[in-house]
Amino acid sequence: MLGNSKQTDEETPLSYWIERQRAFLDFTLSSLLRRKGRNLSLLIVYTLVVFMVSSVVFFTNALRKQALSILEASPEMIVQRHIGGRHELIPVSYSEKIREIRGAVSVKPRLWGYYYHPASRSNYTIMAPEEFPFSDDEIKVGSGVLRTWGTAKGNKLYFREHNGKPRILKVAETFRETTDLVTSDLILMSQSAFRRVAGVPEGYATDLTVGIRNWQESQTIAEKVTLALPDARPILKSEIIRTYSSVFDWRSGYVIVLLTGAFLAFFIFTWDKATGLSWEEKSEIGILKALGWESSDILIMKFWEGTAVSLTAFLLGTMTAFIHVFFASATFFEHALKGWSVLYPKFTLTPTVDLYQIAILFFLTVVPYTFITVIPTWKVSIMDPDTVMRS
Repeated sequence: MLGNSKQTDEETPLSYWIERQRAFLDFTLSSLLRRKGRNLSLLIVYTLVVFMVSSVVFFTNALRKQALSILEASPEMIVQRHIGGRHELIPVSYSEKIREIRGAVSVKPRLWGYYYHPASRSNYTIMAPEEFPFSDDEIKVGSGVLRTWGTAKGNKLYFREHNGKPRILKVAETFRETTDLVTSDLILMSQSAFRRVAGVPEGYATDLTVGIRNWQESQTIAEKVTLALPDARPILKSEIIRTYSSVFDWRSGYVIVLLTGAFLAFFIFTWDKATGLSWEEKSEIGILKALGWESSDILIMKFWEGTAVSLTAFLLGTMTAFIHVFFASATFFEHALKGWSVLYPKFTLTPTVDLYQIAILFFLTVVPYTFITVIPTWKVSIMDPDTVMRS
């Protein structure tokens, strides 16, 4: 036994230490196998909790990074016109005043809006780029549009103009499925077709995009825009990115709050399993003490036993969560984290792992349980072996 082993003259300190660790490992494995029913039930519950938390962390982090990478291509500043606190059409002539501001290198009007289609009960994003390669009667659409448009006939979509007149537009091209995250509900058309469908008169635009020479001066330029155009509201790219980050953080927090009940049940379960030493375990500790094991040896053995269970659950949970999020489209959480919509974009998230978040998850799941298992063992190991076995 380990308690009776002593270092001989022939043994080196390293070989003696290796033998001790091997003895710890053998005894830990045999102890886990003797109580395989209890440890297996604990492992399943433990893995399930780690899986749920890891799935939320992986999905939110990947979705945030993919969305923010798309936003990096957005203009440094967007200028909108607000009347009564509501977004209104902005005169294109406002561009001249903004161009006069030092640091603003380009100002372009944008035409975009939403089109509600009663047949599909969905809102589609309609947009008119500056350069549209097709005719006024042709459009370019996302895959979600063709999938959900209720009055499509072949490659023709039926619209109703702002004055009530029907209009048929032919689908000339569709976006690639790899861009579904931003193009699923998008319809591109010529500027003249857009104005007839959306009712935007000539000389007006939805908003203005402003290119800035030095992004560090963006706040100063925004203040100058407000002074030159009191009814205008400049929106910086940094504000948009911060808003999206807050939305993803809120959604992930929302899911974790829903899982709070499961977390509490898990911690109660693990506390009961870890702190409630059975008569068999107490007798085992008493026998080891009688055979010469030190209290430190017993604590190390129990420490490795708890580490084996918690670390196995952590690895199984995180690996299963990785597969669930990046290869199964996060089936369990996509509605809560993406939001509900008839026009669900179908896209594949790029596998990404934040080591900082994994480290936090590790210390929140593995470390507490490992030390919880040591406390009751220490209380029993310092007692007299005869008293322990009789109790």
